[in-house]
Amino acid sequence: MPKASSDTRAVWLSPLGPLVLTARRGQLVAAAFGEMPESPASDPVLARAIQEFQEYFAGVRRHFSFPLQPCGTPFQERVWQELATIPYGTVCTYGEIARRIGSPGAARAVGMACRANPIVIAIACHRVVGTGGLTGYAAGIGRKRALLMLESGRREMITEA
Repeated sequence: MPKASSDTRAVWLSPLGPLVLTARRGQLVAAAFGEMPESPASDPVLARAIQEFQEYFAGVRRHFSFPLQPCGTPFQERVWQELATIPYGTVCTYGEIARRIGSPGAARAVGMACRANPIVIAIACHRVVGTGGLTGYAAGIGRKRALLMLESGRREMITEA
C-alpha cells in the first residue's frame, strides 16, 4: 500500500515476525507482515492495535475493537466484511464465502480477495481454507497454520514462521 501523507506507521514484533501497521485519519488501513525496523506507536489507533494484537497472541482476545478502514474493490470489501463473521477458532472454505456473498461461482475470486486483504489477522482470511484443507496465505502458509493453531488453543506451537 502506498503511503499517503497523513499515514502513520508502527511496527510490532509479533510472535510470527514484524507486523507493520498503518493508520490514516484515526482508522487502521493496513496490517501486514513485513521487514521494517521497530518503531514506537505514536498514533493512538496504532497503539491500540498493537495492544490488541498482543492480547490476541497471548490468547486473551478473540475480537478486535480498533477502527478498520480497508480499501479495495467493492467485491473485495464484500469478501472482507464476510470474513469478519467467521467465528474465532473456526474455518470455512472459499466456496462457502462465495455462496454467503451471493456469488456461488466465485471461490477463486474470493481467494484473490483474501490474498489482497490489507489487514491480516483482524480481517481473518487465515480462517478460510480450500475444500481439500489448508491452502495458501499471502503472509506464508506457516503463519496461517500458526494462527489456526493459536485459535485452536495450541499456543505452544506459535513461533515465527
